[in-house]
Amino acid sequence: MGQLAVDGFERVASGIYLEGLAVDHAREIIWYSDVIAGGIHGVRPDGSRVASFNEDRMWTGGVMLNEDGAVLSTGERGIMWNDPETGKSGWLLDVIDGEPINGINEMMPDGTGGIFFGTNDIERIIEGGDTRPTSLYRLTVDRRLIELADGIGFTNGIMFDPDRRKLYCNDTFHCSWVFDVRDDLTLANRRRFLDKEDADGMALDAEGNVWITGFRSSFLTRVRPDGAELPRADTPAGSITQVRFGGPDMRDCYFNSVPADGGDTLKEGGELTRRNSFLYRGRSRTPGRPVEPARFGLG
Repeated sequence: MGQLAVDGFERVASGIYLEGLAVDHAREIIWYSDVIAGGIHGVRPDGSRVASFNEDRMWTGGVMLNEDGAVLSTGERGIMWNDPETGKSGWLLDVIDGEPINGINEMMPDGTGGIFFGTNDIERIIEGGDTRPTSLYRLTVDRRLIELADGIGFTNGIMFDPDRRKLYCNDTFHCSWVFDVRDDLTLANRRRFLDKEDADGMALDAEGNVWITGFRSSFLTRVRPDGAELPRADTPAGSITQVRFGGPDMRDCYFNSVPADGGDTLKEGGELTRRNSFLYRGRSRTPGRPVEPARFGLG
């Protein structure tokens, strides 16, 4: 048998349903969200607790870093920022076209200081009903909002390739899409990248391969940029919501696990109460690519 894609698994933290995930490489902190218990929580690689905030806020699906160390987090009403050093916080974005935001899910830096992000229908998620179509947007570093694509069933994990020519986006319950990215960072030529009906989080490795999680899948699906599937990375998780890379050599593989039936329970309006969702750290055979911070002026 060949060498495993990821091994050496350790549990780092736990909660009810862990979702958003970001690695602060400069400060060696892993930030994660719990969409049911609420809040953003930070731990060291050894699992020692750093801080928690927004503990009354549920449904945070995306977590990302700003260059100054502030933590950006999505969810109901939009995108918040929190500075763990000062305790200050505020809204990066809470309206679209003059209307209050229903929900925002995942984010990804656009390479110029701003971000790409996808909306989601938190109102219907809370009700346990069928969600309405969502859209992809770009928020520039000077906070101009640009709609890039609409009619997506349920936007989720997003990745921007290092050449700035492809944007990948999971459409949970349908597939993973890939778009061509024009010089002005608008999108064109949407096409299927992977047929996967539980597509959730996403990351890139140093070779440009796309790692895709599934809320019903205990493994990480790995796909080359040309769409060819690589051997999957099996894990001890029930299912996996998000994945990120960290560590000095970028071979620490962090991922959030949830109960195998947890995602479907939430989809159907059920209740989760047990703390059997875990943040894992494993060791990847292939280094990952870091997610660079945004560069918004906050405060």
